[in-house]
Amino acid sequence: MMMKTRATVYNLQNIYFQLFFWIALFLFGIARAYDDYNGEMFKQLVIYNFCHWIFQILAANFIYYILIRHFFDRKKYIEFTFCLILSLYFISVANRIFIVDIAEPFFTNEPKDSLSSIFTDIRYLLFHYTFPIISGAFIFISIMFFMRYKDEKENTIQLEKEKTELELKSLKSQLNPHFLFNTLNNIYSLSISNSDKTSQSISQLSDILDYLLYKGQKKWVSVADELNIIDNYIALESLRYADERLKITKKIALTSVNFIPPLLYLTLVENAFKHGAGKSSEQTEIKIELETNTQHSVFRIENTYDGISDSNEKGIGIQNIKQQLELHYQKHFTFRISRENNIFNVEIITPSRYD
Repeated sequence: MMMKTRATVYNLQNIYFQLFFWIALFLFGIARAYDDYNGEMFKQLVIYNFCHWIFQILAANFIYYILIRHFFDRKKYIEFTFCLILSLYFISVANRIFIVDIAEPFFTNEPKDSLSSIFTDIRYLLFHYTFPIISGAFIFISIMFFMRYKDEKENTIQLEKEKTELELKSLKSQLNPHFLFNTLNNIYSLSISNSDKTSQSISQLSDILDYLLYKGQKKWVSVADELNIIDNYIALESLRYADERLKITKKIALTSVNFIPPLLYLTLVENAFKHGAGKSSEQTEIKIELETNTQHSVFRIENTYDGISDSNEKGIGIQNIKQQLELHYQKHFTFRISRENNIFNVEIITPSRYD
């Protein structure tokens, strides 16, 4: 449907352009000769110009839509050159026959040129017919090439945009089941032990699902909204661990209403839990820092992990985040990962707004 709409718009633009261009070219030719001729001579000139004008339109469209599209665009340059010369010759002959046999009898009684002289007087054809046809056609084709280049560029940008949106949807479809799988596992473990925390965890999950279903499908969300769902997620995850098993510290400084792709920070928090507390029986520490200003949003998260366990860096979440950052921000972001002394650290710096 979108392709049909685009084609319809392009065809309408082409019709409007042709009407404007050819009428303007005809009026310009008349205006240029208005001061030099008057009376009967001026009327004859208008008729001659009109006859040339008709064949200029036919020639220009034939050259562009037939010869250029079927030969030049396909890099068949020899065939294009041959057909162009042959076409200009026959169009010039047709133009002269049209004037001699149809137009001139209305305003002159001079003897008609013979058919053989029309076909063989190449010099006269060239200067009085072919050159006027070429001049009009050249301007028309040059503008058509520019319009086509502009249209193709816009189509390329639109296709790239649609491709990016499809890729982002694909990434989100990978992320959400991955996130839900881990969270449901947590609730399952609580339900087995008949923990009184099960109902609370379901309530927390409900809030998270609401975020995933609505705001998670948007292109951008506010940092404050993302932080709010992170708090819900931390509360949900904290139900699984005793106080001495998990230490979480947060340092938040929001001085500007900035925007980020949804689930960007949440994925990193989920990743920290999975590869930190989820893989170690020792105390796990998670530190979160978030700062916004009018230029940037800065998010840092670090977690301790068991040196024997898999690295956070291998998780689906980390790979997903890198791809999302590239699709949303191209190269206008910073994504740092470091590991030292069994501490895994991630830092993301993004523009305050970017679209």
